[in-house]
Amino acid sequence: MSADASSSGLPTDDFYDVEDFVWDNEGEGLPKRDRCTELLDLVKNGNHAFRENRMEEAIKCYTKASNIQPSNPVILSNRCTAYVRTSEFLKQRTPTDSEYRPLNGLDPTIHAELALKDATKLVDLRSNSVKSYILKANALILLEKYDLAREVILSGLQVDPLSNALQVSLQKLEKATASLTQRCRGKPERSDDFDCTLCLKLLFEPVTTACGHSFCRSCLFRAMDCSNKCPLCRTVLFINPRTCSISVTLNNIIQRNFPEDYAERKADHESLTNFGYDLLPLFVMDVVLPCQKVLLNIFEPRYRLMVRRIMEGNRRMGMVDYHDWSFSFPVILDSTARFPAEFGCEVEITECDPLPDGRFYLEVEGRRRFRIINCWDQDGYRVASVEWVQDILPADRLKEQVDLQEMANNAAKYAQFWIRRAKQAAWQDRRRLAELFHAEAMMPTTNDPELFSFWLAGLSNRRPPERLELLFIRDTKERISRGLIYMRDAEQGCQVQ
Repeated sequence: MSADASSSGLPTDDFYDVEDFVWDNEGEGLPKRDRCTELLDLVKNGNHAFRENRMEEAIKCYTKASNIQPSNPVILSNRCTAYVRTSEFLKQRTPTDSEYRPLNGLDPTIHAELALKDATKLVDLRSNSVKSYILKANALILLEKYDLAREVILSGLQVDPLSNALQVSLQKLEKATASLTQRCRGKPERSDDFDCTLCLKLLFEPVTTACGHSFCRSCLFRAMDCSNKCPLCRTVLFINPRTCSISVTLNNIIQRNFPEDYAERKADHESLTNFGYDLLPLFVMDVVLPCQKVLLNIFEPRYRLMVRRIMEGNRRMGMVDYHDWSFSFPVILDSTARFPAEFGCEVEITECDPLPDGRFYLEVEGRRRFRIINCWDQDGYRVASVEWVQDILPADRLKEQVDLQEMANNAAKYAQFWIRRAKQAAWQDRRRLAELFHAEAMMPTTNDPELFSFWLAGLSNRRPPERLELLFIRDTKERISRGLIYMRDAEQGCQVQ
């Protein structure tokens, strides 16, 4: 554990360091040769641990030494300093640090109380030492007993009226208490009444149910993914995420009275909805190609949560399939029995229809390819760090581009002819006709051969392994060639093995 300088405003130079031990056997009744070496080693090891910011180890050494000489002022002073340093470090930790990097052991209040106990003994033993009063005042400030801390500093000034450290401490303490009084004037004290009973944090975008209970909007709908009852009183709730509004009055009260806590909660919430340029939430189901539209029925609680967060952000996610086939390119393994394929496609939600039972009907459209670099679980669904994949440009760009453009134009003419023939063959199959009309409307311009190649390859319904291999290919000509082969095979009623 490491600790920064004190935030109490009291001196932290010589008064915040530990003292080296000098053996004094008076009044202890212990033979020097029996315990001297052990006591010196304990204090020496404690001082070494303290100066390396290993406070827990230092406190253990000082406590063992105190059991040998309970009233030794050096041992009491060193242990009190370690208690104060630890308490200040714990008080300075942010709520986010405490949540994601929890520490085991005593809380800052108990450390401050132990420091005050040692400092009280130290003042009795060293009533002429300025450091004794500084340590006791520090412990009282950590316990928020500012009036008693002021009395201790005044007592120290009676002993040494010329002490610059005590005079500076008194001035800083008075400024700190005056600032605290001014800051707290007219504002309600933070209590559990403003906390969400589900996440135990400050309410963010609060929603008040018909039964009178308030929750964070995201917390409530996450709970309703599993049950449509109030998490507290079990009253059946009829709430639609699309039409449910936040409690404006309660939200304004929280923003006005707790601006810093609200800003921290907002930042936490935005980190879950705005994933960043190279981070994508993953919907693991099937392989989607760029320029392809897919209809989805979202019913699993984890994906319902993910869709709500996506709709508050950029409306984009990654779609990948489970990797169940053997390809030549490597895959990133996961801890579960099944793991996502390495390549996928970013999709944008173009239509979102939330249903009363919490499900979502989505229409998504493929945008661009990606390769998964790393993948982890977040609240039940996958999130991946990705790199975007594009076709490799040829070395002789001018000549190759002319050839590629000509190839794309010829393929577009054949695709239009193929679609007309397919419409004639499927004149009694309404579903197939709708698919062909939709594909024809989605046809991109040949000015972007890479995007056109994906549209061409997706005209004929291919198996997931073949679509995944299309994502892996980085040669536009090869993809156009495969698309033409797929269409000829589909026209002949056969399939390439």
